[in-house]
Amino acid sequence: MLGIRYPVFQGGMAWVSDGKLAAAVSEAGGLGIISAMNAGADYLQEQIKIARSLTDKPFGVNIMLMSPFVDQVAETVIVEKVPVVTTGAGSPGKYIPAWKEAGIRVIPVVASVASAKMAERAGADAVIAEGQESGGHIGELTTMALVPQVCDAVNIPVLAAGGIADGRGMAAALMLGACGIQMGTRFLVANECGVHQNYKDMVLKATDISTVATGRRFGGNVCRCIKNAFSRDFLRKEYEPETTAEDVASLGVGALRLAAAEGDTRQGCFLAGQISGMVKKEMPAADIITEVCTECETVLKRSGAWLR
Repeated sequence: MLGIRYPVFQGGMAWVSDGKLAAAVSEAGGLGIISAMNAGADYLQEQIKIARSLTDKPFGVNIMLMSPFVDQVAETVIVEKVPVVTTGAGSPGKYIPAWKEAGIRVIPVVASVASAKMAERAGADAVIAEGQESGGHIGELTTMALVPQVCDAVNIPVLAAGGIADGRGMAAALMLGACGIQMGTRFLVANECGVHQNYKDMVLKATDISTVATGRRFGGNVCRCIKNAFSRDFLRKEYEPETTAEDVASLGVGALRLAAAEGDTRQGCFLAGQISGMVKKEMPAADIITEVCTECETVLKRSGAWLR
């Protein structure tokens, strides 16, 4: 469908997924994705230009539907003839007809069966079923529970995301019915990823219990990040009796930039998934994809032995 060699997407992570990283993943045979985040059309056009200067392979753009500039970037992907759009934080139904008319493949990220069905009815070409193990904004269901239910509920391709960092995770996703995977945290430590080295070090030093989900008190904006002074302070303030939903929404403003751009290990918000403890070294994006897909193939080839 997309003209890529491997069924591996790189997640669209704000302040992380720029044109350079997306190009490296696409050049390696996966689908690199530029995050439009909360930026306007000028930023996105610049990142698309960078990606195209580094690869002639297909890449995508992730559009955060709660962005104040969503209408701008929705039009920009049409003007720039971006081949693939993934979406998050809302329903893309309003924009899908125009994107489809422009020949863009539309693949929303979903966290429930209902959202997946809605995306299919709206004309999505595929969906990414993302479990709550992932970094960033999360839903309630785990990847293991969500993926097979979404696969059973829709007739379009399903990719799995959340808690996948190696070939074992990819093999598991395929056995659950997915036709591919999306990884975010694993690509945080790609050589081509331009985040501050402190961000990479936070992931590399993480263990299995190094992440926490904030924002659960009022729901709707739950976010997984690495434990540090910021997240501890966030949780304390979140559950103070006088705190309102509006207060919680304002707590993290600017914290992701502090992490990704400035490497502030105390006040930065380091979004990362629960598989951070499995990520142990920096390596080129191409080597990440090769390692994951090769291990997946090996695991699947010997799977019959487990049934004897």
